[in-house]
Amino acid sequence: MARTSSHRPPPSVAPPSRPGAKRGRPPGSFSQHRRLDKLRSLLQRHPKGLSIYELANELEVTPRSLRRYLQEIKRDLELVQAPARPGGAMLWRLAPGEAVRKVEVRRTQAYALLAARRLFEPMKGSALYEEIHMASEKLLGIARRPGRGPNAGVADARLEDRFLYLPFSPKDYASRTEELDDVFQAVADLRPLSCRYVRPKDGREERIDIHPYAMVVYKEAIYCVGLHVQKQEIRTFLLDRMRDTECAATERFELPDDFRIDDYFQGQFGIWRGGDPIHVVVDFDERVVEYVETRRIHPSQTLSPLPDGGVRLEMTIGDLTEVTTWVLGFGETARVRAPVELVARVRKELEGALARYEPTPKGSSSAKTKPLAKLEKETKPIRPKKAAGAPKK
Repeated sequence: MARTSSHRPPPSVAPPSRPGAKRGRPPGSFSQHRRLDKLRSLLQRHPKGLSIYELANELEVTPRSLRRYLQEIKRDLELVQAPARPGGAMLWRLAPGEAVRKVEVRRTQAYALLAARRLFEPMKGSALYEEIHMASEKLLGIARRPGRGPNAGVADARLEDRFLYLPFSPKDYASRTEELDDVFQAVADLRPLSCRYVRPKDGREERIDIHPYAMVVYKEAIYCVGLHVQKQEIRTFLLDRMRDTECAATERFELPDDFRIDDYFQGQFGIWRGGDPIHVVVDFDERVVEYVETRRIHPSQTLSPLPDGGVRLEMTIGDLTEVTTWVLGFGETARVRAPVELVARVRKELEGALARYEPTPKGSSSAKTKPLAKLEKETKPIRPKKAAGAPKK
């Protein structure tokens, strides 16, 4: 039921507040994005409207700040202002056409969406994660309805716990929620983003401005693809390297008509975008033919059988940054045929790895590496000590 206020408090009287509530920016991490989300929720829960002072009290901000947030909300939602009764306080509420939109979702669709929810676990603590979590809770309510067929009458088959996406070595962004929220808000609202960015080459920090076009989750890490304003180049920025982010409150930029995020993907090889196209040829042993044939690692890949039962993979990519590591993961079952640069990279890595297992030369400060058989012979199993007074067998 909506709250109403009969009289607007005079300027000399502070608006009512909850015990312990503080005005202005509360301590700790609390972004403008979260306040705006909470303001939307308040207006949706109170269709009859709330006064400026009631809204400010709920968000723990000043009425002046609240008016600024209302202007931001009006960019996305239509609001109306009207008195509760003649001579009463003015109330803000959503226009009739801005009622909460409902989306019909079947039980099987809810299971499919819930399967990927763990993808967002590293984002815990951020406003983005909270929104996804609330949506997941609503989907759980649908998924736990009594099913049909074999599950007829079963109110909770717990399929949402048995059909999951498991992230590979996920990162923990619990300490970077402010940066994550700012990047998400900047991408969603097309707002310029300012931050201190740690350069990968020398570790130096520089203050840069970005027009963030897209946010990408790759290998459980979060990247932002956007325009580096100072250099006027579209680049890829890693969230881990961002410091002191600040999303513009009112300024916006236009998304280029020719921007396509797919242009910055290289299939399994990340979001690196190189220069001239590179033709890659890799031969695989028959032991891994099934694995290679059942995976689409790059849009340009083609497969052809080899006389010895193996398979040849060919593709054209723009950067070799991650291809080396991918080939090395196949060990002796893969051999690079082209380009020469990739052959050299793989060979160098293999020689470097093998060198770590070579005997250390005499006179070296390091201990001499012993043959594996001798090491196994000299290594004795550690047996637990007998307790004092234990009987002998």
